[in-house]
Amino acid sequence: MKYPNGIKLNTTKNISYDNRGMDLEQDINITNQYYIDNNIAFIYKKPTPIQVTKVDYSKKSVIIKEAYFKEPSTTDYNGLYKGKYIDFEAKETDSKTSFPLSNIHKHQINHIKNIYLNGGISFVIVRFSKLFQTFLLLGEDLINFIDNNDRKSIPLEYFNKKGYLIEEKYIPRVNYLKIIDKIGGLNEKDKE
Repeated sequence: MKYPNGIKLNTTKNISYDNRGMDLEQDINITNQYYIDNNIAFIYKKPTPIQVTKVDYSKKSVIIKEAYFKEPSTTDYNGLYKGKYIDFEAKETDSKTSFPLSNIHKHQINHIKNIYLNGGISFVIVRFSKLFQTFLLLGEDLINFIDNNDRKSIPLEYFNKKGYLIEEKYIPRVNYLKIIDKIGGLNEKDKE
């Protein structure tokens, strides 16, 4: 586009696809640090277990040259809140209509199920990036959908019906514990 006096405006935008899906994770990490700093909860990002096979010791610092994943990781986060164990996965999608189940691995789904069956609080946090909406979906509702549907994705309507919209603000950014407090953090097994 040319403006008067020959000034050119570059309207092409460089789009980087590096670290896609990391915005939600970063927001949760900041939220968790707020929880820790204020003695509210102690929830941490779980490291993915790796096996180091080649290391370079030639410089002042040790550099890992080659490594591989030892085993599949379970979920992204775990910790303790008000005496209850919390375990959850965080995912983002660009879709405006559904969340692809291919974004969650089978072993993660089994882990989420095992946590709530054993009295813990398990859930997924799903951000619909283009809609600027983030939902908390309890593990039992995730499993119920998977067990009772042949779909390869969870429709947005299911999140609106069974999930909880997380209010996003400056501090804490993704206050998911407000939802846990609202619903009592109890799964069906706890209510018996």
